[in-house]
Amino acid sequence: MGKLDGKVAVITGAAVGLGAGIAEAFVKHGAKICMINRSARVEETAERLRKQYNAQIITAIADVSNREQVEEAVKKTVDTFGAVHIACCNAGVCQLAPFEQMTDEMFDFHINVNIKGAWNTCKAVIPYMLQQHSGSIVIASSVTGDIVADAGEAAYATTKAALVGLTKCLAVEYAARNIRVNCTQLGYARTPMVEGMAAESNPADPEKAIRDIALGVPMGRLAQPVEVGELTAFLASDEASYITGAQIVIDGGSTLPETMSMGTN
Repeated sequence: MGKLDGKVAVITGAAVGLGAGIAEAFVKHGAKICMINRSARVEETAERLRKQYNAQIITAIADVSNREQVEEAVKKTVDTFGAVHIACCNAGVCQLAPFEQMTDEMFDFHINVNIKGAWNTCKAVIPYMLQQHSGSIVIASSVTGDIVADAGEAAYATTKAALVGLTKCLAVEYAARNIRVNCTQLGYARTPMVEGMAAESNPADPEKAIRDIALGVPMGRLAQPVEVGELTAFLASDEASYITGAQIVIDGGSTLPETMSMGTN
């Protein structure tokens, strides 16, 4: 029996990268899922997971910054599976630029996807969760913004830090009504978004940028998306029934060292 047997989940940003890893972990543990993405590529990922896990999966094409589209996707989920027990607010973007060159349009793009996307998803699922007197929401924040930051990440760091605040407020507000809200704080995983950031950071040799990230991680590597999916699945499941408002760092220890050159190792 899987930890998510009988559960229905919606996952945003589910076509590739972390979203695909979360979707894989969820169906492996028995969940029925709706994979939401603005790209039709989400159906390709869904079909692969259906075949691999004999999973019950539907897809929805939606821009998370558009409340109506997210609400339609959640309604489709409830109409198909009869409930929505879990929401994974995963969709996110990151564009790098020096602060003085970062345009208002770039900042707004981060706000619309990273903050409003999570906001709209929570708005769409919470009414159903209140009707069924239970629910679990997992928001994808980051170590960036709340714990650490790199140059050029002002917009991304601002929006990811804001999601910690949203997590804590919703956790307090809905605890007595049996809705739990937690957030994951990822360091670096090997995803298309990170590969894009590597290309912006070192256009001549993006792979060197990724190798250099791993040098700063005590575990010596980036996360695999499905590893993040396993943490998300745990927080979403009844195994985490007494956890709410938590910030769970998953970074291979990258935020632990004071330096990378001192000490006995």
